[in-house]
Amino acid sequence: MSSPHSRSCPMPMQKFSQILLAHGGGGQLTHQLIEQLFIPTFENTALSCRHDGAVLDVHHAQIAFTTDSYVVQPLFFPGGNIGTLAVNGTVNDLAMCGARPLYLSAGFILEEGFSMPLLQDIVDSMQQAAQTAKVQIVTGDTKVVDRGRGDGLFINTAGIGIIEHACKIAPQHIQVGDVVIINGDIGRHGIAIMAMREGLRFESAIESDCAALIDPVFALLDAEISVHCLRDLTRGGLASALIELSEGAAMQIQLDEAAIPISDEVQGACEILGLDPLYVANEGRFVAFVAPQDAERAIALLEQHSPYNPRIVGHVIQSNSSAVILKNKIGVERMITRLSGEQLPRIC
Repeated sequence: MSSPHSRSCPMPMQKFSQILLAHGGGGQLTHQLIEQLFIPTFENTALSCRHDGAVLDVHHAQIAFTTDSYVVQPLFFPGGNIGTLAVNGTVNDLAMCGARPLYLSAGFILEEGFSMPLLQDIVDSMQQAAQTAKVQIVTGDTKVVDRGRGDGLFINTAGIGIIEHACKIAPQHIQVGDVVIINGDIGRHGIAIMAMREGLRFESAIESDCAALIDPVFALLDAEISVHCLRDLTRGGLASALIELSEGAAMQIQLDEAAIPISDEVQGACEILGLDPLYVANEGRFVAFVAPQDAERAIALLEQHSPYNPRIVGHVIQSNSSAVILKNKIGVERMITRLSGEQLPRIC
């Protein structure tokens, strides 16, 4: 019997002998790393769903379990910091599974020499974000690495939530005819990080959209909206999230470019920086795949929980093949593909 170390390795290991920044960017290399290394190695039923978290049956109850690590630079940015990001990002992954978040863990990897007052500010922000999201941080871990080897601070969080409804929310439950609804304008988080990192100044300050998404998600679920899938738009933005869902569901999705909400400030910043806002990260935005008869009611509910103009941005148009097709403002269609490189590194 061959050992795990002797088996043949498909892409990306054959092409890349070392990890690149782009392997963590949410684009093509991230997809290859997950699909050709991690999933085949750890293969199991929960993992194969390719959801924002694992949905598990435990003693006749359904729970969702997720984990994430945060390496954002800079640690503080307009609209939040690495601590608020760590709590909200993990809470949101649970919400995307249709789970009500309950408990989080927090692991801190600290670099020798890191400022204690800054750490206190970050921890205070985490507790405030946890209280807002109605979760508790109940366990954790602390490690310290040598000066110069930790980039200040990394945080890992894991979360557990409970699923209390009968809705089946996953890419595999997307249906032809579903409308694609987004809860607000896109691109704020990535541009806020880039502006802070590079010292860029715009006429209007751009703040991250970092926020917990429990209230808008459960507004839909409590109203018994026919929600088939949810996904938050983090690394890789709207485009990468929809590509993943299209592939997971084997469905074609058509996007209406004119309907996608982008603020003038973000659009202008993207034009200056040469970025496509469809691929820019968000930390307070999600898409919901909803049965068409519930679309108007879903929009009305989201408007009560978001000041950022929720909209219908697309439809599921065909089954048995995967593609995301963008129809622009003059009716020309083009296929949306994954980025091959890293557009904005270290944004979460």
